[in-house]
Amino acid sequence: MLAASHLTRRFGERVAVDDVSFELAPGEIFALLGPNGAGKTTTMRMLAGLIAPSSGTVRLGAEVVSRHSAPRLRGRIGLLGETPGLWDRLSVRRNLLVYARLHGLADPAAAVDEALERFGLRDRGGEPAAQLSKGLKQRVALARTLLHRPDILLLDEPTAGLDPESARDLRELVLRLRGERRTIVLSTHNLDEVERVADRVAVMRARLLAVDAPAALHARLYGPRLRVTIGQPAAPFLGVLAKAGFRDVQAQDRTLSIAVGEHAAATPAIVRRLVEEGADVLSVMPEQARLEDVYLHLVGREDAQ
Repeated sequence: MLAASHLTRRFGERVAVDDVSFELAPGEIFALLGPNGAGKTTTMRMLAGLIAPSSGTVRLGAEVVSRHSAPRLRGRIGLLGETPGLWDRLSVRRNLLVYARLHGLADPAAAVDEALERFGLRDRGGEPAAQLSKGLKQRVALARTLLHRPDILLLDEPTAGLDPESARDLRELVLRLRGERRTIVLSTHNLDEVERVADRVAVMRARLLAVDAPAALHARLYGPRLRVTIGQPAAPFLGVLAKAGFRDVQAQDRTLSIAVGEHAAATPAIVRRLVEEGADVLSVMPEQARLEDVYLHLVGREDAQ
C-alpha cells in the first residue's frame, strides 16, 4: 500500500502542496486532477522519493520513504514523466538495456526482449529513438518504467501532447497494468482521460479539494439528475418545473437537466407535468455523472475564496 500523510512542500514562501493525505490500494488507478501549478508533479516527485516533503510522510507498506530509504524503495516504484527521457542516438533496445543494467536486473537482455514483445515494440528495437513518433516514445518510456516490475507506477501527464490514437493506446496499456494488481497514480488535467481509467480521483489546488470515485463526487455535489429531451426549446419549461418544486433545472436547446435529489421516483410526475404544459417528451433517462461539472465547481469555488 502507498500512503501519503499530511504531505506539505514549500519552495521559499510558496506552498506548492498543502497537507495532502490519501491511501492507495493494490490494483487501484488513482488520478491527481488539477490545473497547471496545482502541485500534481510535486506530489508525484515526493511519492517517488525524488524530493523530500517539508513536512508529512510517504509510506510504502510499513516503510517511510525518506532520503535514506528512497534509493532502495525506488526498486518498487516506477516513474514516467511527461517527457520520455530517451537517448535519441541510441536504439530502442539499447535505451532499454541501459536502464535494465542500472536497475541491476539479473538478465538485462531477456528483460528487454520481454518488454519489447509486451509493448508491441519488437520490430522497433533497432530504430534510433530520435526516429520515433511521440506516441511510440511514450510507449518505450512506459516499457522502460516497468523493466524492474515495480509495485507502484507513477504516471505524470503521460498522454500530454499525444495524438488521440496514441493516447488511446497508452490508456489501454494502463488499464492492462491494473489487471496485474499494480497501483497506478496518474497526474493529469485531462478530464476525459480520468473518467475513462480512474477508480478514484483527487481534485487538488495545492491542497485536496475532494477525493472519491468520479460518479460519487458528482452525486455528492449534485445528487441524482434526470435528463429529459423534448421536441421544442426547453427554456420555456423552466418555470413549469420550478412551480412543481424542482428548483435546480438547467435548459440547453431541447434538453432539460433536472436535479431530483430524494425525489428520484418523481419521474412520472415530471413527465406528466411537462406533457400537460404542451411538451413533446421524446426521451427520459438518468443523467450520466460528468466529472467536468465537479471539477469546474470545485476549482471555481476555490478561486472565489
